[in-house]
Amino acid sequence: MVAAEEGLLDRIKNFRLRKVYFGWWTVLTGGLIALWGHGFHTYGFSALFKPISSELGFSRTVTSVAASIGRFEGGIEAPITGWITDRFGPKWIVIFGIFCISLGLILMKYVDSLTTFYIFWGVLLGTGTNIALTLPMDTAISNWFIKKRGLALSIKWVFSGLSGVLVMPLVTWLITVQGWRDTCFTGGLVMGIIGLPLAWFFLKQHRPEYYGLLPDGAQPDEQSLDAEQMMQKGVEYAAETGETEFTVRQAMKTPSYWLLILTQMFHSLVMPVMSIHCIPFLTDRGIDPVQAAGMMAIWVTASIPARFLGGLIADRVRVNRLRFIIGGSYLLQAIGVAIFLQNPTTTMIYIWFVLYGIGQGIPMTVNPVMRARYFGRKSFGSIAGFSRMFMTPVGVIGPVYAGWIYDTTGSYMNAFIQFAVMLAVSALLSTLIVPPKPPDRIHDVRNIM
Repeated sequence: MVAAEEGLLDRIKNFRLRKVYFGWWTVLTGGLIALWGHGFHTYGFSALFKPISSELGFSRTVTSVAASIGRFEGGIEAPITGWITDRFGPKWIVIFGIFCISLGLILMKYVDSLTTFYIFWGVLLGTGTNIALTLPMDTAISNWFIKKRGLALSIKWVFSGLSGVLVMPLVTWLITVQGWRDTCFTGGLVMGIIGLPLAWFFLKQHRPEYYGLLPDGAQPDEQSLDAEQMMQKGVEYAAETGETEFTVRQAMKTPSYWLLILTQMFHSLVMPVMSIHCIPFLTDRGIDPVQAAGMMAIWVTASIPARFLGGLIADRVRVNRLRFIIGGSYLLQAIGVAIFLQNPTTTMIYIWFVLYGIGQGIPMTVNPVMRARYFGRKSFGSIAGFSRMFMTPVGVIGPVYAGWIYDTTGSYMNAFIQFAVMLAVSALLSTLIVPPKPPDRIHDVRNIM
């Protein structure tokens, strides 16, 4: 084990000598894995929705439950996943998640009942997505960056957004060519063959200080520092940005922690509804499935520059102004829905999708940056994990609720009205999330709870 760690340290230092900070390889790895994983699970399910429900004879409510199973599991798994990531590092848990995604998609080829559908898509694929594409990956990136954290996370989220522009239309096309079963099988093979080696080589278990590096690629004033000294240097470096290390318990004692959860609940409700029911909603209006996938790609495309811009802004504005950026983005989503509701035409759908995409993209990068700036790095995964536990119920209920509204009324319009109101309320509450006061006692960086 010691020899392996020394060899790893030598390779990382070689990257430094080539003037490529190793954290950027982590960002690229996270982006590529998210590109393919979200392309099938988050966005591709909308294209798979009707073919699966039609062949297997499921209602839209029943079909929606498969996606909600993964979100329900995510709420249970998130605190555990976050704690394991903070305590032991993200590498192995991400590798396990990639394996679950790959296996779940491959087994979708053999679905023959509601039970197997729920197990393969809801449990296996849902679990893999929860632990490979979310908290551990964001923690890995956040550990290696502080002053450039917004940029680093935005790059990962840009790749994630490209999954809706590149992979989701590919999924739609593959369904028309070879059917939904072989499409899922292909997606699983690609994830395993490409994702597992990437995670093996370019994800590390520890902070950069453990390997003799500082966050952002900064150089220490002194050379040949031991691990304890490098850890202290990392704390001092973070303090330059006003970032303080909270434990989970300390974070939970602040009003900011709970307001963050409350405002993100509404976003967590609307986003899966849009991802799952978008193409069914469009095809109900007589739009061809491939064209509907292209229309869905509009809001995903609009979110991509917003994700990148959100990261750049987050790195440059004062921490107490991040809440206004979040609030403005939620309000923009609400305005987009309201414009369509006032004049529900195809033209208004395009305007709605553009505004929604911009409003959705910004919080994807600003929210994790804001959480890290408010509460620090050492408990990033655990704090986010416990937050997700509270946000999960609405993410689970949202798609099923929208499906139920459609099944009972024959339309999604009532759901859209309610979602617009929720987003507007969330925008207002976001402005109240002030930075917390530093904790009375600053614990050792290894004390995460």
